[in-house]
Amino acid sequence: MEDKFEHSACPVTATIALIGGRWKTIIMYILSDHTRRFGEIAARMPSISRKVLTEQLKELEADGLISRKQYKEIPPRVEYSLTDLGNSLSPILSEMATWGQEKVLNVQKNLVPEYLPAAPLHDSL
Repeated sequence: MEDKFEHSACPVTATIALIGGRWKTIIMYILSDHTRRFGEIAARMPSISRKVLTEQLKELEADGLISRKQYKEIPPRVEYSLTDLGNSLSPILSEMATWGQEKVLNVQKNLVPEYLPAAPLHDSL
């Protein structure tokens, strides 16, 4: 974990080094309410490949943000949950979800069609 932000004095840069990227914050948000199995995480993220999800989970585990518990059962069962460090980001993830709902998703729903272009804009020469 330390080598990711060894050269950064900026706390935001250091944080983004841990949770940045397309999928990590989403995975952590999915795990913020309770422990989940791999298939449950994958089902909530249909656009991520299983290979990439596995890689992201391994990175989050290596950085101490999530824990992986493997049960010796047949069929094998693996569960993922936030560690105390990962859980300390839950309020931030919750605020991001609230902001996204209010400022992005609700705004898109409330767009009045007459303000949207009827056809693609292009230059006519």
